Amino acid sequence: MKRLHVHVAVDDLAASITFYSTMFAAEPTVAKADYAKWMLDDPRVNFAISARGAAPGLNHLGVQVESGEELAEMNARLRKLDADVVEEMGTACCYARSDKYWATDPTGIAWETYHTLDSIPVFGHAEASASAGGCCVPEPAVARVSGCIPVKGRPAAGDCC
Repeated sequence: MKRLHVHVAVDDLAASITFYSTMFAAEPTVAKADYAKWMLDDPRVNFAISARGAAPGLNHLGVQVESGEELAEMNARLRKLDADVVEEMGTACCYARSDKYWATDPTGIAWETYHTLDSIPVFGHAEASASAGGCCVPEPAVARVSGCIPVKGRPAAGDCC
């Protein structure tokens, strides 16, 4: 069974945890110094927030699957829609190790489809977090979402995310 995933970048993690804990009537399933996640069944959603230097607001959306077979099915669907699907196998992000595929919708929103393999004690790889402005969205998707990655012939618009 699939679960909708929403990741929001926030300025004030503590205030946001209070807000979402009250809204969801549940404490976070995972709470770290820079990240919190609620694995809810009503509504069935994996809702995450992080304070890691990204611009506040929607970071990305996703679909969390429960098996490698479901992930392969989602990959096949994405590849029909987006020729630039980014594959990340065994990647470390958001205190988890996962297999992932990323695509970007027509309006520029990054969509992650992923199967979580295990939890890990750190947010992710230091070099990946630094290069993506503190978020786990791979560069091709970040570039389309925020415009922060320099595009040939256009100057950079400042700091990423």
